[in-house]
Amino acid sequence: MIKHRIKSLAGILLALGLCMGSVSGCGDGNRFGTKVVLTTGFGRDEIFRIETSTCSLPEIMVYLTNIQNRYESVYGTEIWATNVDGVTLEQNVKDIALAQIARIKTMNLMAEHYQVELSSEEKTQVENAADAYYSSLNDTEIEQMGISKKTISSLYTEFALAEKVYQYTIKDINPEISDDEARTITVEHILIKTYALDGTGKKIEYTEQAKKDAYDTACEVLRLAKEGEDFDELIRRYSEDDKSTYSFGKGEMAEAFETAAFNLGKDEISDVVETEFGYHVIKCLNTFDKDETDANKVKIVDQRRAEAFGQEYDAYVETLTRNLNEDLWNSVGFIHDEKVRTKDFFEVYTEYFG
Repeated sequence: MIKHRIKSLAGILLALGLCMGSVSGCGDGNRFGTKVVLTTGFGRDEIFRIETSTCSLPEIMVYLTNIQNRYESVYGTEIWATNVDGVTLEQNVKDIALAQIARIKTMNLMAEHYQVELSSEEKTQVENAADAYYSSLNDTEIEQMGISKKTISSLYTEFALAEKVYQYTIKDINPEISDDEARTITVEHILIKTYALDGTGKKIEYTEQAKKDAYDTACEVLRLAKEGEDFDELIRRYSEDDKSTYSFGKGEMAEAFETAAFNLGKDEISDVVETEFGYHVIKCLNTFDKDETDANKVKIVDQRRAEAFGQEYDAYVETLTRNLNEDLWNSVGFIHDEKVRTKDFFEVYTEYFG
């Protein structure tokens, strides 16, 4: 079972992973979400321009190298053999990095538009963070990425300004969230799957007969539960989910699962519920979790603010023109050198800015 979670802006800007988070509505499928104009006349190391803002090759290499090494530290170098529908993971990560840095630079243009600036204290934090990261690099890493301390200072300045312009645009967004809207419940469930995974992790749906057998098992589980058999024992005996207990609010779970769960009273047991994962039997443990509900209110407010920012961002992006140096961009690739291991660029920033 997968719950949908909302990230803070810091997570949006700095999160690393196969799918980097983005502010709601910030992209439209062309990498930047801005009008595309291919042109000549770029500087030697200039990857793209968005209006007066530019991205250099050393800047993109900081992003790419840190993302690459984060992946390799977890999955090993063999991860780059992965491809989906003919698109390699390396190309996917390149596109993520390009979109991410373009988003930050666009937000810096917004900061200029709104006359948002860093304070003296924030500028000092930037320099301290840049010192910390740059001093962690060895000579090979500095040379291979083609960077200087000024490169890092510039990138961290852009991060800080992006965060600050986000806060500026949402400063008046303070919606009142009721207990009912944010209500969070806690349930246990038993899952009988209707799919298997092949050797590559691809989901393979059961045959009709296998699905019928799964349904019959779920009905047997429901009968035993209704007759009073210990639900935790039934979980141990039958459930094919690696997690048995979920706390969630509205809009976070599969629709059929959520509807059934929210209609239960404390200690009540649902009928068999079908989702894309299989058949569920659900037992309600708590119809109103105060602590979780209060936490969900904060999450909903963050979501509303992100949506409001996304609308403003999209309107601003519509006014911009982006110029991409296709030849240089297509030549960019990962660094394969055992001495290049840096992976803490994003984490160092969060240490100083939270």
